[in-house]
Amino acid sequence: MSEQQADAVVVGSGLAGLVATYELTRAGRKVVVVDQENRNNLGGQAFWSLGGLFLVDTPEQRRLGIKDSAELALHDWMGSAGFDRDDEDFWPRQWARAYVDFASTEKRQYLHDLGLRITPIVGWAERGGGFADGHGNSVPRFHLTWGTGPEVVRVFAEPVLEAEKRGLVEFRFRHRVDELIVDDGAAVGVRGSVLPPTDLDRGVASPRHVTGDFEIRAGAVIVTTGGIGHNHELIRQNWPTERLGTAPETMISGVPAYVDGRMLGIAEDAGASLVNRDRMWHYTEGIHNWDPIWPDHAIRIIPGPSSLWLDANGNRLAPPNFPGFDTNSTMKAILATGHDYSWFILTQSIIEKEFALSGSEQNPDITSKDLKFAAKSRLAKGAPGPVAAFTEHGVDFVVRDNLPDLVAGMNAITRGPELDLQHLERVISARDAQIDNKFGKDAQLMAITNARQYLGDKLVRVAKPHRLLDPAHGPLIAVRLNILTRKTLGGLETNLDSQVMRPDGTAFDGLFAAGEVAGFGGGGVHGYNALEGTFLGGCIFSGRAAGRAVARG
Repeated sequence: MSEQQADAVVVGSGLAGLVATYELTRAGRKVVVVDQENRNNLGGQAFWSLGGLFLVDTPEQRRLGIKDSAELALHDWMGSAGFDRDDEDFWPRQWARAYVDFASTEKRQYLHDLGLRITPIVGWAERGGGFADGHGNSVPRFHLTWGTGPEVVRVFAEPVLEAEKRGLVEFRFRHRVDELIVDDGAAVGVRGSVLPPTDLDRGVASPRHVTGDFEIRAGAVIVTTGGIGHNHELIRQNWPTERLGTAPETMISGVPAYVDGRMLGIAEDAGASLVNRDRMWHYTEGIHNWDPIWPDHAIRIIPGPSSLWLDANGNRLAPPNFPGFDTNSTMKAILATGHDYSWFILTQSIIEKEFALSGSEQNPDITSKDLKFAAKSRLAKGAPGPVAAFTEHGVDFVVRDNLPDLVAGMNAITRGPELDLQHLERVISARDAQIDNKFGKDAQLMAITNARQYLGDKLVRVAKPHRLLDPAHGPLIAVRLNILTRKTLGGLETNLDSQVMRPDGTAFDGLFAAGEVAGFGGGGVHGYNALEGTFLGGCIFSGRAAGRAVARG
């Protein structure tokens, strides 16, 4: 038997892995971090994120007149999660209570002490399915990091890199784990393949041919390798057909190619419990990136509530399937048509105020932490630069001065039925007729009126209601929306110390998991639905738990 090389080996250098390593080094423990990608990819998917954080009852909320509480947040979480499995949801239920408590108490100060700051306007994501006890955020809770995803990564990466200089951390990049070493029922290390060194930029797909092998033994193994978001074959294999409908034929990827889900199967083969594998979180507002970094690179539109959402046949989606309200309900409605795409119809006035794009690279003003640049970008007339670039170059965008030309442009890029001009004109005109009064029966317009009661939405997020066919607000814009793969909500079952469980309900000695590979905690802390701003936070909370538990020994 080879000698133990570290107190812990962390598999994966994404956010959860960095957090676990940070906590271990704070306790003076020695850590080896292995990752199949190169050093340029430190921070993993989190680097590409918008940097949204789910926080509860914060000074930012209170300044905007938002009344939030731990009790309301837990009510929203449980109503959204819909936990209904006695065995598989045992630990996720406990993780949900623990995470909401963390988000209501320590989380903001923990990150603030590391140097992270948030912007003053709180976003209102996943506004819900229309019932007080169902899915959705009752109040705005999406706190945007000043610096987006790279800043969330930085505040953990910098102390870890300092610990590397002190000899507490050793990185083994381009090392792919193929097997967990288990002796006498305990995880004691990893074996795998050495991949060729590269200097490829972050996110670019890298070579997979093997140049050697390796073995590392340690006091504990912490798996933080993410989910299955770029593995379309595995997504289809686990797709919840009965719940959401037939898996989409066309998928575009919101995560890099290395998000392959390999470690889920490797850990399961070693004896770990893998639960809730049918729970996923994919987006319905995906657009092809006109300037891609990884294969099938997709960007998600994070929309305000005003765009008219039509299915592939040109029919308006029924409530609560409005932009930004209920992701899974909208997914089911779209797939029920027998097609895997849908349409937004909007105006220049709407796109200027309501379109945000997911991703740190799509928000250079916030990512760069340049206050003057941000003020100019967000307050200037016209759509933000990255959004304008998509209207000009994006294959999913059609911009025209009138409805006949718009419909012709939509039909030129349709993957399904040809849209009928007269039908679309009736649908849009019926909606527009409701604008004449401050009240009416159109549920979407009522939702817009409600949103504009919130100062943050009125100022920067929700356009003043207007007729879509009013030339003064033109040109007209149509966007073909595709299914964008993103998050795995199930994963390795873990207790509140992030220790992996076995199928018989006992703890797996020496094996821990954090982040998306563990369903962001417990094997599925979100249940069936996410409240957004909860993925980075789940990596932080579960990574912190793993690092602290292993440090305690």
